[in-house]
Amino acid sequence: MVPETESVVDIDIDAEIDIEATAARSYPIVADVNVRSGPGTSYRKVGRLSAGSRVTIACQKPGETVTGPTGTSKIWDRIGSGRYVSDTYVRTGSSGYVAPRC
Repeated sequence: MVPETESVVDIDIDAEIDIEATAARSYPIVADVNVRSGPGTSYRKVGRLSAGSRVTIACQKPGETVTGPTGTSKIWDRIGSGRYVSDTYVRTGSSGYVAPRC
């Protein structure tokens, strides 16, 4: 008869926390906004988002200062490859960075 063996898996608790911390979060768009190819209004318009839609922020970078519904900021949110919106149109709950810098 073959003895039963237990499977043991080591879990790195810190890695598990990092995974949770970087899990995708979506944020609401607070007013209709143009999506730009870069972090500023001089960049080409590549789309438009309606108020109430939600976005996932891949990363954030400084760009043109914009005054929008949630205040004034130079932070731009990358929501896809070559797709940026001013952070002043996204309700993140913070006036600072909430995602890694691009």
